[in-house]
Amino acid sequence: MQKKLSSIKIGRHIQAHASIYLFVSVLFFMGVVFGAIVVNSLSLAQKEDLAYYLEQFFGQVSTGQMADSEDLFRQSLMHNLKYLGCMWLFGISIIGLPLIFVFLFMKGIVVGFSVGFLVQQMDWKGFFLAMATILPQNLIIIPAFIFIASTSIAFSLQLIKKIFMRQAGNFHMAAFLSRYILFFLLAAVLAAVAAGIEAYISPAFMSFVIK
Repeated sequence: MQKKLSSIKIGRHIQAHASIYLFVSVLFFMGVVFGAIVVNSLSLAQKEDLAYYLEQFFGQVSTGQMADSEDLFRQSLMHNLKYLGCMWLFGISIIGLPLIFVFLFMKGIVVGFSVGFLVQQMDWKGFFLAMATILPQNLIIIPAFIFIASTSIAFSLQLIKKIFMRQAGNFHMAAFLSRYILFFLLAAVLAAVAAGIEAYISPAFMSFVIK
């Protein structure tokens, strides 16, 4: 029953802030496109250096010399939680609102650059490798980033209206903040699922594709 109520609250939240979700999604995918474009701006020496490190990494994967899955899970989870936590705190601080856009755009650049570089260096093999190693966990974590970014922006805008514009009407800070915390916990669960995929499933896909 409680899960059903939570899903209803989330659904209502998304409907009420559909324009924010649309803007944030477009911003993220603009970052992905920009990241793919950045690959073409690299010098030949930079591309050769990155290709060398990539070849060394694939060589280790093919021989089974990979990081421990538990360590990889822990590192991935902590990285994603820090990223999500920063955007969540920016929403509370109000003055950090512009940084939410910056963080999301940078995340898009990283994804776009990773896929773009693999495809440029390895053509169709790079595309299939990206689909096997980058796509699975990002199918989970990208919606989490978009969700928490949109939630943080909406929360910050609500605070601005209530505090600075004196719109104190039916404003209950405790309920307002508790819902905001609930949304972060949901994003944290998605981050844990994405970390699990990255640590335990993606390496198997990567090894299969490389071999």
